[in-house]
Amino acid sequence: MALKPLDDRVVVQPLVAEEKTAGGIVLPDAAKEKPQRGKVVAVGPGRLLDSGDRHPISLVVGDEVLFAKYGGTEIEVDGVEVKILREADILAKVTG
Repeated sequence: MALKPLDDRVVVQPLVAEEKTAGGIVLPDAAKEKPQRGKVVAVGPGRLLDSGDRHPISLVVGDEVLFAKYGGTEIEVDGVEVKILREADILAKVTG
């Protein structure tokens, strides 16, 4: 199933949470933090302004982003967990 987000929404596939700490300790599932990093898989056309124009989204498919820990809505599409977020819930774009 393909998703086409509306307005200023972005579909992000969260990256897998780390299974080990930097010191090499293996974390059980209950101790893992929610991922806050992901890859953009779809973007909407942008927020509709009062003038009737659209403000374009500054992300493109394939960008890696950091997002708010509890922001957005988690859904499952074809067995894959994704998050649908507003552009404002995305904190930063990862470069380099």
